[in-house]
Amino acid sequence: MRRRRLLTFFSSLLISGLLLTSGIAEPLQNPELSDSLWGAVRSTAERYLGRPYVWGAVGLKSFDCSGFIWRVMFENGILIKRTTARKLYMSLPRIPKGGSCDSGALVFFNNLKHVGLVNDRDSFYHAQVSMGTNLSAFDPYWRRKICGFRRLPIGS
Repeated sequence: MRRRRLLTFFSSLLISGLLLTSGIAEPLQNPELSDSLWGAVRSTAERYLGRPYVWGAVGLKSFDCSGFIWRVMFENGILIKRTTARKLYMSLPRIPKGGSCDSGALVFFNNLKHVGLVNDRDSFYHAQVSMGTNLSAFDPYWRRKICGFRRLPIGS
């Protein structure tokens, strides 16, 4: 009997953990990053600028776009599933239209094949095939490729 209760307890913890790390658990969603958390996230992203792009890489020396996002979030205690940009988009909560360019939001491009981290209304961090990790402007080239924005799962 005790073994069954322990098994049930650990199973529920495992399921809860999977839901939290995949960005599905709605109670942990917070629409805005605190200033201190955003400062830490930004600092981490900037620390990895200039690293080369390597498909499937999650750092520390090279990244692909979703690996860069995963690494920056992971180092700041924000647990998201390490997956493709498309799956990441589908697993994270939507952002209302007015908050789409808020700092800390994720921005998705090119039919959900690329992801970046919004710095401010004018720029975003990402790992670009041709340039590696960098801070790019939301210029006309990138603006026309935007598919949508998503919010990060932040613990309250």
